[in-house]
Amino acid sequence: MVLTFTEEEKQFLKNVQEFVDEDVAPCTRAWEKDTFPKDIWKRCASLGITHVVFPKDLGGLGLSCGTLVETCRIIATGDPALSMNVSALNALCVAHFEHFANDEQRSKYLPGILSGDCPLAWALTEPEAGSDARRVQTTAIPIADRPGYFHLKGEKIFTTNGGFAKLIIVIARIDDENLSAFLVEKDQPEIKDLGRIETVGVKASYTWHFYMSDAVGWHTPGSFEEVISLLHRGRVCIGAMAVGIAEKALELGIEYSKQRVQFGRPLAKMQSVQNMIADSGMWVDAARLLVHKAAWMYDQGMPIVKEASCCKLFASETARDVTNRMLQIHGGRGMTPDYLIEKLWRDAKLTEIGEGASEIQRLIIAKQLLK
Repeated sequence: MVLTFTEEEKQFLKNVQEFVDEDVAPCTRAWEKDTFPKDIWKRCASLGITHVVFPKDLGGLGLSCGTLVETCRIIATGDPALSMNVSALNALCVAHFEHFANDEQRSKYLPGILSGDCPLAWALTEPEAGSDARRVQTTAIPIADRPGYFHLKGEKIFTTNGGFAKLIIVIARIDDENLSAFLVEKDQPEIKDLGRIETVGVKASYTWHFYMSDAVGWHTPGSFEEVISLLHRGRVCIGAMAVGIAEKALELGIEYSKQRVQFGRPLAKMQSVQNMIADSGMWVDAARLLVHKAAWMYDQGMPIVKEASCCKLFASETARDVTNRMLQIHGGRGMTPDYLIEKLWRDAKLTEIGEGASEIQRLIIAKQLLK
């Protein structure tokens, strides 16, 4: 189950690495103070980063899931917040157009989506519906004289990329038992901006809070179970993001341990520090392999319900533990903004929560094992 890449995929990943080295990593601190530059999605779209796996016959690159997770991993080494957004755009938003949008919807929105002129967001979470996604209270009522269109009413929070989005895929309730998804244009007077949500980590991401009062939504056929299944590939991407964070943290910890001298010798010569580095290197390798396994299985057309949760859970807890160890190696300096490790330490926490909290992943894994 070793990932292999075509020449086209290798060149694409090389381009992603150059983009990260030149245009992402040098800006990560500046972006954290505000948000991404306004042209970020046009720049990403020009490289194909927003539509890595989207089919070629629909205008995407049509590359493998393995290529997508490597994209998320590479970007996370430069800026985890951007990696999180790239994950959501590919695995949830653009994927929704692949699997559920009709030809008319694709014709209207895909040109802007693929050019980066129409950024997307995916809105599921509500004040009373987080891990318990079926508690969604946003309602969708059919508009009598507009077949396929509904009036949506409800509140959404923690909408990744919501501040940039022009089109939002909203999960809403169509009756007491069923939920479905709707395309909602953001520039409607019936949508009230309730503000940006400030977070302790991945701060550059414009996480949005909004309310809809009879906003118009265009229904995309698909049951709640079908739509929510997009989260499986999304979890693999968040696992890859976590691996990227852990890799960068380990790199910084090793570099600092060689430079910092205490008691007459570099920290790297001390067994306690070597143990932290050894454990971290081992767990990073294991996390990467779990992510690659899930991506490989997806590309083979195999179900990945358990594997997606396993890699996301393990990789996110690896990112948490590795950033914590590497910050410990930095000592007091690691708690200051003069050193990047403190940012990675904060960013890592999102990977334990986004796309399903660790507790939910354990429930999913247990359910699959106990079948």
